[in-house]
Amino acid sequence: MIDPLINVREKIKKILSSMTIEDKIAQLMSIPIDEILDSSNSFSKDKASVMIGRGIGQITRVAGSKKGFTPKEVVRLVNKIQLFLNRETRLGIPAIVHEECLAGVMGRGFTMFPHPIGLASSWDPGLVYEVASAIREEAYSVGVRQCLAPVLDVALDPRWGRVEETFGEDPYLVAVMAHSYIRGLQGDDLSRGVIATPKHFAGHSFSEGGRNIAPVHIGERELREIFLFPFEVAVRVSGALSVMAAYHVIDGVPCHANEDLLSKILREEWGFEGFVVSDYGGVEMLVTLHGVARDCLDAALQAIKAGVDMELPSPKCFPELLRGYEKNLLPQDVIDRAVERILRVKALLGLLDNPLVDPGAHSSVVRSRAHIELARRAARSSIILLKNSNVLPIDLSMIRRIAVVGPNANNPSALLGDYSYPNHVGIEPENIITILQAVKHLVGDRAEILYASGCRDARCGSTEGFQEVLRVVGESDFVIAVFGEVSGLFGRGLSGEGNDRASLSLPGYQEDLVLEICSKTPTSLILLSGRPLDLTRVSEKCSSIIEAWYPGEEGGWAVAEILLGLENPSGRLPISFPRGVGQIPVYYYRKPSSLRDYVDLSSKPLYPFGYGLSYTRFEYRDLRISPMDAKPNDWIEVSFEVANIGDRSGAEVAQVYIRDLVASVSRPVKELKGFAKILLRPGESKRVKIKIHTDQLAFYDKNMRLVLEPGSFEVYVGSSSEDIRLRGSFELIEGSILRMRRNYLSYSE
Repeated sequence: MIDPLINVREKIKKILSSMTIEDKIAQLMSIPIDEILDSSNSFSKDKASVMIGRGIGQITRVAGSKKGFTPKEVVRLVNKIQLFLNRETRLGIPAIVHEECLAGVMGRGFTMFPHPIGLASSWDPGLVYEVASAIREEAYSVGVRQCLAPVLDVALDPRWGRVEETFGEDPYLVAVMAHSYIRGLQGDDLSRGVIATPKHFAGHSFSEGGRNIAPVHIGERELREIFLFPFEVAVRVSGALSVMAAYHVIDGVPCHANEDLLSKILREEWGFEGFVVSDYGGVEMLVTLHGVARDCLDAALQAIKAGVDMELPSPKCFPELLRGYEKNLLPQDVIDRAVERILRVKALLGLLDNPLVDPGAHSSVVRSRAHIELARRAARSSIILLKNSNVLPIDLSMIRRIAVVGPNANNPSALLGDYSYPNHVGIEPENIITILQAVKHLVGDRAEILYASGCRDARCGSTEGFQEVLRVVGESDFVIAVFGEVSGLFGRGLSGEGNDRASLSLPGYQEDLVLEICSKTPTSLILLSGRPLDLTRVSEKCSSIIEAWYPGEEGGWAVAEILLGLENPSGRLPISFPRGVGQIPVYYYRKPSSLRDYVDLSSKPLYPFGYGLSYTRFEYRDLRISPMDAKPNDWIEVSFEVANIGDRSGAEVAQVYIRDLVASVSRPVKELKGFAKILLRPGESKRVKIKIHTDQLAFYDKNMRLVLEPGSFEVYVGSSSEDIRLRGSFELIEGSILRMRRNYLSYSE
């Protein structure tokens, strides 16, 4: 049998041999769709001839254009572009159409799933795979072949506005979720898949002061063990075919010009065979923001030599590469290397054979019934019950009147994150049921629903509407208070890209109103937010608290179903909730020396990583660890029994943490190494088996060697990083130096 990759290599070699230097540089650039439209928003051959006369590497955001194209219009435009490239350019090389896909294809009319922080809260890799597969189907059906997702930044500072785009604070959980997401996007057959683009490479989330794009201060060991680990899994295990460089600097070196990151680690160490794209405007920022390049030519030369293969979203600096080549500042083999990487991916996608889209395929795929039902299921799984003083689920037989209050109660935008199309471009969402509307529908005539917003919007800059809220609260038997943040971009929201906060309290006067509400009537506080908030005061007053994050278009229904007991909450925190902004960072896997209390505050979080309540109760018992004496390349089985001892069916997330007791460098107090989400009926029990490879115990020693050191390891099993129910231990009786991990992820039975 002939290896298909041999045919790909031969095809690319033939194309390269026929390309001029101008043709090659054209493949390293992207053109926004708006640049090749006429005044009526139709494809313009004249503009295209000027902009992409020699071809182009990518087309930027057809679905995500602010023009608001429908899926049908997206297909029509994509086919016109690809036909133009095929017929009107010398070599006929098609473009890759890319789109943001963090919570669905970011375009008008596509299914909007929970934002990634909510998907991570499900602790359900299978569900994440389903969501990503649905996104792939919708993207492919309209000709989108590259998704700028998932975000693999490990979120340690909740002040950072983009926490909502991440899978949380733990590198292992991020890696597991990323693996499922990438597999779902790329699919089993790449000719019908879309390439994933993990971002932002690397360390973007731990910026100075939590400010977007600010410098990052991390040592090499921390960089590798925390921030690079999910990317290493994405490349070496998941097979991601593109990576996006990050905006910031590490120790003064911008990531877009960091050869150690983009070439030595990514390609030489990990064997990455895809292509690297710039973040939007990232190459130009070497001149305008970081001051490490004199002009666009200098910036383009630094970026491509470091390992950036393509400039997004538009050709600002990479056109200067031609001048750099002509002045002998850029060897041809550097250009050829980048072009070959891009052409290889185009070949694997099948674009070189047939780039056209089936005009009717999207009609049965985009927003299909199955995808909407999946969005509802994902939203349910993303919701976390943080507190419950026996008031939930709501017992309608005991209640005559319910007050639904708060600025987010009837705001459809509050259910969506920054990379959902409406919030990204700043328009009102279409056809989304709010929490107020869903509660009204599900309650029906069994209770009267009263409503007051209290604040004009989530900024809550005035107390003007408070009296109306307090009036309806006083007339009600139960209150559903929906507060928090609204997401957007660069000042249009309180969370999201460019919306970093110095405070983690509820915005404006929200906390004042919540405290008054909770002091008068039994209240369930529903938080729609993109980051952990400081809930110290309100947690003392409110009867129950639910964190719903940004649960997507079906989130209103999901929240209402959980409030009324139609569904049992099963979400668990993927990130710790601090008691105050002064604690940051408060992630669970700190070193032992970081746990000393402040004079005026505990060093522990208010709600820890992995935490979440249920309407039922679970019991853990009979821990077994085998082998007790392990050697390198062994699998260690941690097994235990979990029982549902309550009166409702429910899902528990059983978590396994490990601590290396003595090592050559200080190690964390505990590290997540495996987990399993199990659904149990009342009275049912199940033995859970989690198999952990010894490679997962490896770390970087004083000499930055990846090592396994012999010694004692403690095992903690529980329902959160703090709620440990079972303890055990094992010995690693031999050590070794690893060139590379062979196994990164545990598996459960």
